[in-house]
Amino acid sequence: MTTSTLPPLPDQKAKGWEFTDLSELDLDAYSPAPAGATLGAAEGATVLPLAEAVDSHPALVADRLGALAPGEDPFVARNEAAPRDGVLVHVPAGVKVAEPIRIELPLDTDGAAVAWRTLIVLEQGAEAEVWEHSSSAGEETDALLNSVVELHVGQAATLRYVATQDISERAWIFSTQRARVERDGRLDWTALGFGSGNGKVRMETNLAGAGAEARVTGGYAGGPGQHLDYDTTQEHSAPSTFSDLAFRGVLAAGSTAVWRGMIRVDPGAQGTDAFQESRNLLLSPDAHADAIPGLEIEADDVRCTHAAAIAQVDREQLFYLTSRGLDPAAAKQLIIEGFLEALVERLAEGPVREEISAALERRLREIL
Repeated sequence: MTTSTLPPLPDQKAKGWEFTDLSELDLDAYSPAPAGATLGAAEGATVLPLAEAVDSHPALVADRLGALAPGEDPFVARNEAAPRDGVLVHVPAGVKVAEPIRIELPLDTDGAAVAWRTLIVLEQGAEAEVWEHSSSAGEETDALLNSVVELHVGQAATLRYVATQDISERAWIFSTQRARVERDGRLDWTALGFGSGNGKVRMETNLAGAGAEARVTGGYAGGPGQHLDYDTTQEHSAPSTFSDLAFRGVLAAGSTAVWRGMIRVDPGAQGTDAFQESRNLLLSPDAHADAIPGLEIEADDVRCTHAAAIAQVDREQLFYLTSRGLDPAAAKQLIIEGFLEALVERLAEGPVREEISAALERRLREIL
């Protein structure tokens, strides 16, 4: 697809973009740049730059790349039109990878437009954990990250995918992330968003086989001037599937956030069990959040529920803690930590929980 035929960028009249203004996004101000990513390795798994994988695993890449993220989307189309840069993670059938596979993606060059592609394929009965982290060393980097993530979880396979970003708060981020979970497969997906000044992250999970499960946990913490936008979909395409999604956000003065969630139950997906929630804690009257849950149900034997809440720090809790000797700042931090602890408790005990908890603590110190 040439530059002249790329679909136009959405405006605030487009569905899903009502709360995110792209009028100040000047794509011509950014030039394509290599990602400079660092790829970890793990025994039993293939971890390759995508450009190499096209030659070494042509059938796999041809079959799976782009299968979940069609190119008519304006940002996916621009990703596909850019020089190919990304990673393939492939775990053969029955292989259980013991150590996490780590991918580090820096965004450190002013004016850089990085187009990144992540393709993860777990064959039948495979098991792996992949950590992908995007970051900026400096706080003033003005750059753009446009990433596309495709997660293929095979029959009875288990993928734990952790995606975190703390890129510069002057940078833009656009990320289209889609997963397909086959029969009796399981996906544990964790997402943290701390950086970027504006953009949108879309996370879609398709439970495509009977007995498939997905657990999605998201957290974000916005500082002054940041706008964070998450759009999530849980699509149940097969019977007896389960999904559980929970997002929590903490917003300081001058920050805004929007979460839009959809549970979609296709015809014939009887026995669906789905839940979603979004809770936001505003640290100032000058912070703002929108939470928009939704249901589209075309089956009659289902259990689908959702919850959304936006609140400020509870004055009664503050009074209780300060009356017992804590200074106001320490009391406020304790309340915020308790709010986020419910998010951490969703994660399995071990390195993931410990590192996510530490990352949340660091971010809170930055915005408080």
